[in-house]
Amino acid sequence: MSDEQPLIPPMDKPVNLANYDPNYRGDHRNKKAGGKYLAELQPKLSALQERLYAEGKQSLLIVLQAMDTGGKDGTIKHVFRAVNPQGLRIAAFKSPTPKELAHDFLWRIHQQTPAHGEIGIFNRSHYEDVLIVRVNKLVPDEVWKARYEHINNFEKNLVESGTRILKFYLHISKDEQKERLQARLDDPEKHWKFELGDLPVRERWDEYIDAYQDAIALCNTEYAPWHIVPANRKWYRNIVITERIIQTLEDMNPQFPPADKNLDKVIIPD
Repeated sequence: MSDEQPLIPPMDKPVNLANYDPNYRGDHRNKKAGGKYLAELQPKLSALQERLYAEGKQSLLIVLQAMDTGGKDGTIKHVFRAVNPQGLRIAAFKSPTPKELAHDFLWRIHQQTPAHGEIGIFNRSHYEDVLIVRVNKLVPDEVWKARYEHINNFEKNLVESGTRILKFYLHISKDEQKERLQARLDDPEKHWKFELGDLPVRERWDEYIDAYQDAIALCNTEYAPWHIVPANRKWYRNIVITERIIQTLEDMNPQFPPADKNLDKVIIPD
């Protein structure tokens, strides 16, 4: 068992992802025990989400970023399986459309932020504009470098407007990614998940890691912290994220709105 590994990296310092073990599993013994523990957590998450939705005064935004096969879809599926979908808003950001490109890079993002009462989940996010845009040189350096400050200001505005933000980088190893890509090739029912375009991205692994390290370091704030989640073990990833969401919702402490008066005197007619 490795020494305790921090979830949130130190702020205002460079980030070296090589110092974070993607196989880390804390004090959890194995997948079976972890699955049982996760099942115990989910009713608590469901109850907190119901209070958030009923109160309608606060919101929570969850940002999921990862290398290809990192587990963003799986995280959404397993962490939120017991949550009322009415209170979820899920947005998956792919290549921007011509209309979106005609606006500033945050225009399409702001439209998908959660309303009060909702938990919003970003499957990829505004960080693509300092990741894929940077690595593929889609804009001049001075343009994407300025976006870190724009992102921090955008997130601060959301927080000041009643939205908590949790950002999770799902940290997998390059070897683990290879295994997951191979598993998609080996299973015909998973062929739809395999994209040939993932291979050129894999070839630029180190460039993407550099971009992630800078994005995490430069946008890791008290009001919108980054979490480096060990994600080689999917079951442990799910536990870490569920625990953190529960902790945040408990801190937000949403309350059911007051009931109408004199409900004890109400008689339901036949």
